[in-house]
Amino acid sequence: MPFHVEGLVAIVVFYLAILAVGIWAAWKTKNTGSEGDRSEAIIVGGRDIGLLVGGFTMTATWVGGGYINGTAEAVYVPGYGLAWAQAPIGYSLSLIVGGLFFAKPMRSKGYVTMLDPFQQIYGKRMGGLLFIPALMGEMFWAAAIFSALGATISVIIDININISVIISALIATMYTLVGGLYSVAYTDVVQLFCIFLGLWISVPFAMSHPAVTDIGLTAVQEVYQAPWLGSINSLDIYTWLDNFLLLTLGGIPWQAYFQRVLSSSSATYAQVLSFLAAFGCLVMALPAILIGAIGASTAWNETDYGPPDPMTKKEADMILPIVLQYLCPVYISFFGLGAVSAAVMSSADSSILSASSMFARNIYQLSFRQNASDREIVWVMRITVFLFGASATAMALLASSVYGLWYLSSDLVYIIIFPQLLCVLFIKGTNTYGAIAGYFFGLLLRITGGEPYLYLQPLIYYPGCYPDENNIYVQRFPFKTLAMLTSFFTNIIVSYLAKYLFESGTLPPKLDFLDAVVSRYSREHMDKATLVKSDNIVLNELAPVNPRHSLTLSSTFTNKEAFNYVDSSPDLSNTEDN
Repeated sequence: MPFHVEGLVAIVVFYLAILAVGIWAAWKTKNTGSEGDRSEAIIVGGRDIGLLVGGFTMTATWVGGGYINGTAEAVYVPGYGLAWAQAPIGYSLSLIVGGLFFAKPMRSKGYVTMLDPFQQIYGKRMGGLLFIPALMGEMFWAAAIFSALGATISVIIDININISVIISALIATMYTLVGGLYSVAYTDVVQLFCIFLGLWISVPFAMSHPAVTDIGLTAVQEVYQAPWLGSINSLDIYTWLDNFLLLTLGGIPWQAYFQRVLSSSSATYAQVLSFLAAFGCLVMALPAILIGAIGASTAWNETDYGPPDPMTKKEADMILPIVLQYLCPVYISFFGLGAVSAAVMSSADSSILSASSMFARNIYQLSFRQNASDREIVWVMRITVFLFGASATAMALLASSVYGLWYLSSDLVYIIIFPQLLCVLFIKGTNTYGAIAGYFFGLLLRITGGEPYLYLQPLIYYPGCYPDENNIYVQRFPFKTLAMLTSFFTNIIVSYLAKYLFESGTLPPKLDFLDAVVSRYSREHMDKATLVKSDNIVLNELAPVNPRHSLTLSSTFTNKEAFNYVDSSPDLSNTEDN
């Protein structure tokens, strides 16, 4: 395949457009608010993201390279098809559930990152532990984006896919440094427009190619491969349900999602944004589904791609750019591929910024450097952007499937963070002891279940497991949901058991080494940096909040329970001595 100068020009043009919007948004951020809260302006955008821009950016957070390429891949792969393309429905339901139950309590309390409630209730140690799966989730997501982008560029200009992944990652990482959430939000508007226009323009041309059979026929009949509608065997139904619950519930506790929720101008806006994004995800999945179906309906030996087909060449994960390249006219394919390339590039900054935000605030500032200046925090964020970008790049180079990266990115988040988030927001009385126990029980069950994408053999062989082509055993039993439920109930049981043992006097107060029951508000809880300024918060309905840093207890918490505990203890020093 020759080197396409036109394709390279198209990519450069779209990249420059995205970069220009990012620089403009960064300039807008710099001229918004005071210098003293620059780090929080980067993280939550001054909490004044409106309904229109917010709806676009929350939709674009999910509709990136992994979403469109992964959906097209799942529809195309023989034996899977549309029945196994769970991400569009799964993530749309995830946004609906998040909007109904999680957006309002998180926004009402004025948190800055997703990890704030964990550190408020469970302490900085637990916040550090939960940062690990949150970071890994964001990195897997970014890796899926880089992988999709690298595949797209390699099709356009015919360079090695590994080189294209590395170059793409460098561009996206550099771009992330331009600005914070404002840059991400406004480039997401351009991104969504590019995907919508680029893909929908390409679909009619691809469908009308002489080598493409009617997709209505190939949906139910085997022509070149198994029907693209796909089917679910009775043996695989539990695996399907396990993965579907993973995408639906595991799609909620993400910093990338809550960053948009927490940047909304009100709690109600945060909910509305979630519902708008759910609808947007479904709409944006349609062209990707059609392109996957077109790929399954094509006689590839009648095209310039030539035999064998993409599946035989093990290029199924690149089916979307391949369809655009070989089934569309040159000017259409270059526009579509250029638009999609620029669009998926701008998705990467969201995950990298999310990971950097959590580290800078919840690990560096709240755990180690409570007195760190705002300038110092901003520089920590910039450094970690490079580190996390490099990590995501390495994972993108090692993973074999975009869709596999998707499942991995939600795995740890679903099993560890989701049950912890349920407990910290809705189960009164859970504490650090229960959180730690639930964390490790869930992690243990997940690891012992094995992972074919990492070539990790299981230690526990659940009913129905079978060896794949690499002789790695694959579980049919819904062990991921089992691990999540185990983590959830372990947290509750151990928390209430610890509370009973300490409050009944069965265990002496000195054994409460985590200060989770007897000494709940000891020095560890007194030295946390600000979460919100309490007198700016109206819990029923929030006006736009402009938080500022402070080290006083009253401005640290907006949790009513926390205030009640403090008010009922006239002498905090006695509590510490215990």
